[in-house]
Formats: sequence, C-alpha cells, structure tokens
Amino acid sequence: MTKLTAIFQLVDGILIAGCYAIIHSNHRIVWQDKDTLLILISLVVFFVIAKKYGLYRSWRISTVVKESFNICTIWLYSLIILVFLGYLLQQLQYFRPQIIFTWLIATPICLCVWHVFARKVSHFLRIRNFNSRSVAILGYSELSKRLANTVNNATWMGLHFCGYYDDRICSDGSRLTKDDLEDEFFKGNLDDLVKMARLGDIDIIYITFPIFAEKRIQEIIRAFCDTTANVYLAHDFDSYNILSGRWDMLGEVPILSIHESPFHGVNDWTKRIEDILICIPILMLISIPCLIVAISIKLESPGPVIFKQRRYGLNGKEFSIWKFRSMKHIENETNVPQATKDDPRITKVGRFIRKTSIDELPQFLNVLSGKMSIIGPRPHAVVHNTKYRKIVDRYMLRHTVKPGITGWAQVNGFRGETQTTDKMKKRVEFDLFYIRNWSLLFDLKILFMTFKACIFNKNVY
Repeated sequence: MTKLTAIFQLVDGILIAGCYAIIHSNHRIVWQDKDTLLILISLVVFFVIAKKYGLYRSWRISTVVKESFNICTIWLYSLIILVFLGYLLQQLQYFRPQIIFTWLIATPICLCVWHVFARKVSHFLRIRNFNSRSVAILGYSELSKRLANTVNNATWMGLHFCGYYDDRICSDGSRLTKDDLEDEFFKGNLDDLVKMARLGDIDIIYITFPIFAEKRIQEIIRAFCDTTANVYLAHDFDSYNILSGRWDMLGEVPILSIHESPFHGVNDWTKRIEDILICIPILMLISIPCLIVAISIKLESPGPVIFKQRRYGLNGKEFSIWKFRSMKHIENETNVPQATKDDPRITKVGRFIRKTSIDELPQFLNVLSGKMSIIGPRPHAVVHNTKYRKIVDRYMLRHTVKPGITGWAQVNGFRGETQTTDKMKKRVEFDLFYIRNWSLLFDLKILFMTFKACIFNKNVY
C-alpha cells in the first residue's frame, strides 16, 4: 500500500465516521457502544468492498465519473450488508432509521466531493508536469492508435505519449522505419526503446503485439527486465465479445472469463436481497388491484385466471411463468404465435391489462420464489428460444442471469411483438448490455423508466 493510498483510506474512514457522529449529534441521542461498533463494522465492510472494486487503484486508469459511481455503489452495498448483519444478529433495533437514512445520503456525497477535490489538485499538478509519466507503445496497429488517442485526450491521467516503437521486418529484410509508416510518432525499434527505458526516459510501456506471439513477447519482456519501466500487455479483448469478463485464478493458472454471469459471490445475494426488498412492498400494494383484475377476468370469459407458460430461466432451465390470462383460448402447443395488433384471441379485459402491463403482476410471485428477478432479460416462450437461438448470435447468453419482469430492452422500446429477426437482435443486444453493466443503480434506473414505458409504449398488444 502506498502512502497516498493510506492517506485516502484514512480520510475516507474519517468522513464515514464523522458523518455518522455529526448526524447522531444533531438528533441529540446518547452515544452508545453499539454506535462505535456500527462504525467499525461499516469501515471494515466498506474497505473490503472498495478493494474488490479497485477504488484506491491509480487514477490514471479511472475517470472521475466512474470513481464517483463506484463510491456510491460501494457505500450502498456496505449499508445493505450492515442491515443484513443486523437482521441475522437480531440487532435491527439499534439501527435508527432517521440516522441511517441521512447517513446513506450524506456519506457518499462527502466522499465524492473529497475524491473530486483531490483529483482536481492532482490534475492541476500533472498538467504542470508534476508526477507525470512518459508512455511508449511497442507495436504499431489500430489498437496502438486507440491507446495513443486515449493517452493524448485524457490529460487528467498525467501521461505523456512519447511515440510508437516496432520491431517488424519489411519484405526486403530491412527494419520498419518512419518512412514506411508515414507517422511522425514512430520513433524506432525495440533496441531504441530499451535504450530509452534504461536511461529512465520512458516510465510506462504498453506492448500491443498479437496474443499468439507468445515467444516474441517473452523475449521483449526479458529485454525490459534490465530497466525500471512499468510494462503492460494490451490486447483487443473486445473481439471476443466478452460478457462480464474478469481475471481469476484456477489454482496457480490465471484465467479470463469470456462468458460469465455478473451474479456470483456478493453480487448474487445482493441481487436477491434487492428483489426481496422491492418485491414484498409491491405485493402488498397490488394485492387488492390483483383481486379486482382476477374477478374481472373470471366474469368476462371462462377459464383459469392465471395463465402459466413454460419459459427458459437461469442457465436455460425451464420454469412456469405466471401471468393474468388475457386471451379467450390459452394453448400450450408446439407453435405459439406472439400476440399481434387486433389479435382476436385477446379479451376486452385482456387488452387493457396487456396495454398497461397489469397482466405481468403475478410474476412478482415468481420473483419471490427465486425463479425470476424484478430486473433482467424478459423470458421468451420455449418455442421462440428454440427458433432464435439458431439465428441470433449469442442469444442464449441472456440466460446467464435470471429473467426479469422488466429489463433494459423493454424500457428502450423493445417490448411485445418482435415481427422481425432484426428486432430480436436489438432486444438481445440491450439484454447483453445490461448483463455487462449491471449495478444496483442501473437496476433502479430501469425500475423508474419502466413506469413511463408502461404508459407510453405502443408496441404491446
């Protein structure tokens, strides 16, 4: 741990504890040992989660917006864990709502203001060449150009791009030169870069050679062992269409996940707690309206009130999804056509509850049972999955998470009937974006957008 990191953690700890103490003092409540213990546990939980999110890693690779977002997420996770621990230990009576709620809002604001201020000071110093780092890129390619543009356009990183270096041999047996590339930033070959690094003129080196050039990369790394430069491997992993990628260890072997659900470990039960905390109040609120809808359905046409249909859920396993029946005849046959505009099967009550999405309300029971989530990719009928998994690239990756009552695709207009394969492709694209970028705040954003989508969207029949 560097001295700067230690200072930041110290100030963050003081702000977290200080906010609680000030809020507690304003409520004129006697301080107890339980309050001290609560602060100590909150600090431990916060710093453990902060380490997982890389909050205290170098600012040169993280934007201020992303860091502020991470602070809010980490603090929200911390309080959720505190409340959960209080529930398990039967100590919830010591969680004073008026203090906890204010603490929830005030602390991330103070932390973000402090981190932004520190960044501004650092930025001010770096653009004046204090604590700046010189960067060279070994390998000339489109990836190299993207790296160089990133360095040049992000002055807050405190990085100074010195040029490209490459060790390739031309067709005539000569070394690659500036004239061959017609790029003024091309400075030389590997030997030139090693000399610069030995002299201390280069601080950071990014190697952008193809990943299959393993032996060549090993030789290059050995050449830089005689320098003090920081060496990094840069590779275009986007070409693999990574879903929630992360580095991990299998024994002593480092591995990179290509397709993986974001809901593992802490994220898994955090998502489950989120579902339960939102689901129970909603079920209490909708109980009477659901009873009225059930009676209306029964009075208008014969048949069951609840319609059950087989859908694909987590890991592609089938489950029964619950909906209010909105059609005169419900069939679970091999060919199940989607509802279309002016579909004669839809009843009068059914048309209203489909238009307002009231027919989806029984799915909160699916959420409570753990088969679904409130936010996630919408589950499709089994027959539709069988069709589209063959013609839509990465379609089944939607099932690496639990299906949801609403999702990112739905609030962006991709609801209801999918008349064309292109529309299904766009729906899958939005679903995969959600899986890659999941967070509690993202879920809350989708939840608030859902209300507007339910009222104004015209793609549901």
